[in-house]
Amino acid sequence: MKNNKEAIKELKRVIEEARSLVFFGGAGTSTESDIPDFRSRDQGLYSHGNEEVYPPEVILSYPFFLKHPKIFYRYYWDNLIHEKAEPNKAHKALALLEERGKLQGIITQNVDGLHQKAGSRKVYELHGSVYQNYCMECREPYRFEDLLKSRGEIPLCTKCPGIIRPAVTLYEEPLNLSVIEGAIAAIEEADVLIVGGTSLVVYPAAGFLEFFQGKKLVIINRESTPRDLQADLVIQGSIGEILAEAVGI
Repeated sequence: MKNNKEAIKELKRVIEEARSLVFFGGAGTSTESDIPDFRSRDQGLYSHGNEEVYPPEVILSYPFFLKHPKIFYRYYWDNLIHEKAEPNKAHKALALLEERGKLQGIITQNVDGLHQKAGSRKVYELHGSVYQNYCMECREPYRFEDLLKSRGEIPLCTKCPGIIRPAVTLYEEPLNLSVIEGAIAAIEEADVLIVGGTSLVVYPAAGFLEFFQGKKLVIINRESTPRDLQADLVIQGSIGEILAEAVGI
């Protein structure tokens, strides 16, 4: 593995020469905005205990939500909502690459909306977004701001007796088909794929890399991943600092 100075210099060259660049990111893209990820040893949500007797994977599952919406929302409000979070250098660098016409799409496993907040438009949100919500009975859409009024409680529809739910993909729910198709098409058309801030152990999302047939696969992460040996360039460290230096911001 090259030292980071050499690797970032090569990344800059790869970006400059790219014809169609796509970014595939995970929770590590947002940790530098003080949003905890799920699986890191010290700061991940799964590494911490919580006041509930259920593990996070269970609380954030669709069957549990249906059966225990009050417990679900208590955990959801405390751990998945970060309305004061701001885009970090990684989000800003990617938005700038899109503005320059280099970046053709962002595929994210995050639900925090920070890519859009930074200015990115071509974003495929594999797991949905906390900023989109709807009534489970009548399908009435609700803004994120509407749900904030019910923070700590179960948000109820004003049109019917239904419960409002976030348009995020919970455990035991399938991913949105149209989003999957768009993400796969973007990867298939890319000649450079930058993977950042993801352990590449969550499926089916991690399996999307199988569709990449381009020239350069770049992986940026704080720790090693199962795909490092397949990558053309691997850089370990802060994704925000690395992308900011490579892009020149």
